[in-house]
Amino acid sequence: MTAGAFRIRDATEQDIPAIRDIYCDTVVNSIATLDTEPPSLERQTDWFRRHGGRFPVLVAESDAAVVGWASLSVWNDRGAYLYTSEASLYVAADHRRRGIGTSLMDALIARARELDYHVIIARVVRTNETSREMMRGLGFQDVGIIREVGYKFDQWLDMCVLQLLLPLGDGRTSAPPPSSSLPRT
Repeated sequence: MTAGAFRIRDATEQDIPAIRDIYCDTVVNSIATLDTEPPSLERQTDWFRRHGGRFPVLVAESDAAVVGWASLSVWNDRGAYLYTSEASLYVAADHRRRGIGTSLMDALIARARELDYHVIIARVVRTNETSREMMRGLGFQDVGIIREVGYKFDQWLDMCVLQLLLPLGDGRTSAPPPSSSLPRT
C-alpha cells in the first residue's frame, strides 16, 4: 500500500533495528508508551519473532527508511479472547503529523478484518489527545479510563482504553462455532 511519500508493508527481520530505534526514542522522550527502559536489540527481536500470522507487524517506509510501525498483539492469552487483539502504533518523531499513523492504522484494521478479529483494543495515555483523536477518527470508542496506572517523568498517568468493533468477515456478529476456531500463533 502506498500513501503520499511513504508506503505501508509487512515488516521483516531487517526492519527490527529501525523499529527498535523508533520505539527507543518514544520510550525516552514521550508518554506514548509507559515503558521506562529502551529495549535491547535482543528483546526487540524476541518481540518481533512472537508476531506474524495472526499478529502482524507493519511498517511505513519513506525513502527506503522505516519511519513508523504498527502491530497487533495478544490482548489476553485465554481462549475466549481469540477474536480480540491489541494495536500498537509508533511513528518517528520527525515524521509525525504527515498521515503516517493514520495510514498504518488503516492498514492494520484492514489486516485485522482479514484475520477475522472482532475487537481491537488500544491503550492511550489520557493526556495524549492527538493519538486519542486519531483513534476516534478511525472508529475507536472510549470504553474506560484506568486512573493513575502509570508513573513516568515524575507524574501519574491515566490510561484510556479504546475499542473498535469489527464485523466478522461475512458480516456476521457472532463467531464461528468452536470447530472452526482460528489457531493462536
